[in-house]
Amino acid sequence: MSTVTRFAPSPTGFLHIGGARTALFNWLYARNRGGKFLLRIEDTDRQRSTTAAIDAIIDGLRWLGLDWDGEAVMQSERAPRHAAAALHLLESGHAYRCWATVEELAAMRDRAKAEGRPYGYDGRWRDRDPAEAPEGVPPVIRLRAPSGGETRIRDLVQGEVAVADAQLDDMVLLRADGTPTYMLAVVVDDHDMGVTHVLRGDDHLSNTFRQYQLYKAFGWSPPEFAHVPLIHGADGAKLSKRHGALGVDAYRDMGYLPEALCNYLLRLGWSHGDDEIIERDQAVAWFDLAAIGRSPSRFDFAKLDHLNAHYLRRADPDRLAGLVEAAMEKRRGGPLSAAASERLRRGLPGLRDRAKTIVELADNAMLYADDGLPPISGKARSVLSETALDRLRRLQPVLERQADWTAAALERTVRDHVATATYDPPAKLGDLAQPLRAALTGATVSPPIFDVMETLGRDLCLVRLAGVLQPGNTMGETTARTVSA
Repeated sequence: MSTVTRFAPSPTGFLHIGGARTALFNWLYARNRGGKFLLRIEDTDRQRSTTAAIDAIIDGLRWLGLDWDGEAVMQSERAPRHAAAALHLLESGHAYRCWATVEELAAMRDRAKAEGRPYGYDGRWRDRDPAEAPEGVPPVIRLRAPSGGETRIRDLVQGEVAVADAQLDDMVLLRADGTPTYMLAVVVDDHDMGVTHVLRGDDHLSNTFRQYQLYKAFGWSPPEFAHVPLIHGADGAKLSKRHGALGVDAYRDMGYLPEALCNYLLRLGWSHGDDEIIERDQAVAWFDLAAIGRSPSRFDFAKLDHLNAHYLRRADPDRLAGLVEAAMEKRRGGPLSAAASERLRRGLPGLRDRAKTIVELADNAMLYADDGLPPISGKARSVLSETALDRLRRLQPVLERQADWTAAALERTVRDHVATATYDPPAKLGDLAQPLRAALTGATVSPPIFDVMETLGRDLCLVRLAGVLQPGNTMGETTARTVSA
């Protein structure tokens, strides 16, 4: 029988990081076994489900590269099928109508709380004559759950797990208004969609016992279950926003690549020896359930940054340039010029090894964004003292006469100038290189300054230098002329 897995999110919010890992594991397991990976949007909670959340989930899956087979199924559209299934159980004696009032149910909860036990429906209509039904109270349909024994499941991650049937009450299948409950809809949909393996977080384990009882009531073969331990924060506490429990879209906005995030999520709870860098094709070939651990994994941003830096260095240059340019334009609030875009592409190789995210890479690349004088940071202003500016004024004509604008030639020229010029006090190469960096980039940190100068080009370097050195300059507030080269 062909393997069929599914990802079934509720569209009440973004695709959070735990859901993304669940989708990834299901996708990998299906692809590893040559099966199908299905998508079902469980939108039966009509008050909380939103179109925006559905769009965010689908966009997140596509960004991660987790394609699904066939069309996405909207659970709400299958409500008539769910209701028919509940009526079938009613006819077969595996379900019954319950006329317990809201007040009666509240009294059951209060009594359970007073006695210090979990709330459970007491079965008062389980064997009662429907002729005794009160007028004006619409009934619900409840499962006639087994009693007196236990429900046992062989979980592919947790092993043998069991619960006493006495702990599982007769759950509602169809509400009084005729709408199906989550438990009923999930079982019917998984059966109808041919799902063979349900991989999900172990917070669903208690639901699985109830759903297993439903499979038996229908006379259907249940799928295999695999409950994966949840993700915790680095401190071992339940994952929260401060730990990284964010939407996938937030990780994209923070500058992470989808392949890096998938690689990281893969290693959260699953392992293959000491392998850390695992490409998508290799992950498909290696993935199995036996390698999923039984302990919660811990989310660590430092490890994610390390992985992302690796994938940045290996990314296709054109793709990377496009991502960085988009991030720069978002920061600037407008597009780069064609000349700036070209400078970015020339200078990107000197920047990519220094960054861990697209956002960081874009920040570092801002030195190539302006066609005139760039904004001068506070630290760069402090470097451009009167002594430093005087040295740059003496270097300016030397650079204006420079024809060979390659990094190697520029370095030789500046070194020769330092060796022959009579500065007071005497100057070394660094005494000119750092002010030159501040003047040309607006910052105190950059790739090697002569490499930057080659990337910026002769005309723009001279424009920027002149802008800093012009009388009465305001260190970045003056509008310098621009160049198109």
